[in-house]
Amino acid sequence: QVQLVESGGGLVQAGDSLSLSCVASGHAASAYAVGWFRQAPGKEREFVAVIDWNGSNVYYGDSVKGRFTISRDNAKNTVYLQMNSLKPEDAAVYYCATDYRTRYSGIFYRESEVDNWGQGTQVTVSS
Repeated sequence: QVQLVESGGGLVQAGDSLSLSCVASGHAASAYAVGWFRQAPGKEREFVAVIDWNGSNVYYGDSVKGRFTISRDNAKNTVYLQMNSLKPEDAAVYYCATDYRTRYSGIFYRESEVDNWGQGTQVTVSS
């Protein structure tokens, strides 16, 4: 089983940038696609971005396309989410997640496909 730990959240102003990290540990930690989801108070959890096991395939939610970039460094077992031009509506708890069916192939973007979640990191954007 893979354990996921997010970091990098904080308080920023609208228009600023922030980078989140998700460190994976455990057996074959770098062999799976990793996705980012977010949940704002009173709202459903929303897909943000996903990257396959070797970084060759990425996919973004419509609300973050062109502003957020997902990447990974398998030597460090870390997936990054670079967030630029942040808006107040980007404020949420951000979670990284894996789907064990994506070992060495494939991506996911549905919450129902997630097998494993990190604990989340809070991002607050002031206007």
